Amino acid sequence: MNHRSIFSGLCMAACALLCGCAGTPSNPNPRADASLAPAPAVDLPRFMGRWYVIANIPYFAEAGYVGSYVEYALRPDGDIDDLYFGRKMSFDKPLEQKTLKDSVVPGSNNAEWRSSPFWPVSFSYLILYVDPAYQYALIGYPGRKWGWVFARSPQISDADYQQLLAQLDRQGYDSSRFQRVPQSIEQLGLPGFQTQ
Repeated sequence: MNHRSIFSGLCMAACALLCGCAGTPSNPNPRADASLAPAPAVDLPRFMGRWYVIANIPYFAEAGYVGSYVEYALRPDGDIDDLYFGRKMSFDKPLEQKTLKDSVVPGSNNAEWRSSPFWPVSFSYLILYVDPAYQYALIGYPGRKWGWVFARSPQISDADYQQLLAQLDRQGYDSSRFQRVPQSIEQLGLPGFQTQ
């Protein structure tokens, strides 16, 4: 396979990634047309490390994965290594890894990032919220087609989860579109959790 074929294939995959949200249902939230409000400031070194994916708006790249988490690490060049880990369909399956490279948008107080699976494809996302202890984070995407709830622990209380959903609602998200990601075998099949 030549380089042009590889590049074409990667571009097609990127287009699928970026367009995979076609057919998104209408958003009934009355704040849906307002601009997303990023966190006032993000302490980048404190944000690094492991975050468990507690919930997301399901989409093809993460659909069916369980026990998923991301790990961020600052690179010497100032960019960020963004590694996604998860097990497809079952906790018995091998741990898979997907690699992205992120960069902070200048002037965003570290709250807006550009993420790239490979050059020249990239997309923006926003850190909407980080609690003062850096134990919870909400990640948003322009247009609200994608969104994530992160936590430093794989398990959070229902009360904390509902509070985080309420913040997403205030940001104009249709919070009913978020589904929890099973982080333990016991969560498989429970109401509100993603199914395979």
